[in-house]
Amino acid sequence: MELNNNNMRKIMMLILFTVLLVMASANIAIIWHGIGVIFHILNPFILGCAIAFVINVPMKSIENFLQSKTKMRAKLTRVVSYISALLFILLAIVLVFWVVIPQLSETFVKLGQDIMEFWPIAQEWIVAFFQETPEIKEWVYSIDFNVEKIFNSVLSFVKVGAGSILGSTVNVAKVIIDYATNLIIGFVFSIYVLLQKDTLRIQIKKVLYAFFKKEWVDKFIEVATLTQNTFSSFISGQCLEAVILGTMFFVVLGIFGFPYALLIGVLIAFTALIPIFGAFIGCIVGAFLILLENPTQALIFVAIFLVLQQIEGNLIYPHVVGNSVGLPSIWVLVAITVGASLMGVLGMLIFIPLISVVYTLFRGYVYKRLKKRKLLDVS
Repeated sequence: MELNNNNMRKIMMLILFTVLLVMASANIAIIWHGIGVIFHILNPFILGCAIAFVINVPMKSIENFLQSKTKMRAKLTRVVSYISALLFILLAIVLVFWVVIPQLSETFVKLGQDIMEFWPIAQEWIVAFFQETPEIKEWVYSIDFNVEKIFNSVLSFVKVGAGSILGSTVNVAKVIIDYATNLIIGFVFSIYVLLQKDTLRIQIKKVLYAFFKKEWVDKFIEVATLTQNTFSSFISGQCLEAVILGTMFFVVLGIFGFPYALLIGVLIAFTALIPIFGAFIGCIVGAFLILLENPTQALIFVAIFLVLQQIEGNLIYPHVVGNSVGLPSIWVLVAITVGASLMGVLGMLIFIPLISVVYTLFRGYVYKRLKKRKLLDVS
């Protein structure tokens, strides 16, 4: 290899990279600590970006509607759109709590009564099923659902928990203040981001074009736009699908006179935000609640759930969410599995649009390669 200036520069960069890699490997704990400190500092701003992204989904629709139907100035339209979107989200949250909390309090009281009435019957069922196993029969009869004992146990647990909390009041207060501060800073930051999003977009583009190659920046903007559109479509579609499914259950259960119709409808709407598996969680809880009231209706409820779930999965979900994300069912399952193993429920929500972006980019790259090799007709 000829040792000209260009090759010498490449060798020096390779040596520098090797030295940095060795130093990083030797001080990995310090580096991770530094990354943790940086993320802690940036946490309110990351939270603010997340809040801004969620609010921007309805805000963008309202803004487009106002621009097409009115002649308001752009700045005034943005302010009105932001306030309207924020009020819409807050109203939805308040409405859910206004519906759910009273219903939950009544449900828990009635649930305690139903358990007391249902347990003797359940004991007889279990004993009849395990007639040949006296140990199980003895264990079943030893269980005593005494409301007073349960209340006293809960009360003593609360007292112990309260004592431990009071013993570390300073730490608890510090954590609460830290979370509250991050939330307030993040919310204020989200307001600035949303009201000045066009200016921020232009500024970011200028910085990127000033320091990186034009083709790199163009590709980055293309990927960022695809990611934003995919995530926005997924959030709006998932919320709309959850509302439709919850309303369907509320109407059907109400028509057939099932107990807890409103609570089960809201519960299924919330759990349906978790793709594929979420609604089944609502089904299990709903079936349990109805089982304590009427075992026959619980079986009918499961049948109704399977029918409505088929309607939702084959007719509603593909049109409301599936088309907007553009991800085949097998990859949706992969995304949910990987996301759940890495980040729990949050990962299940994030990884579907994330895998969709990767799938779209990879599919485009594959078609580009096939076109280049003149093999588009491969089947």
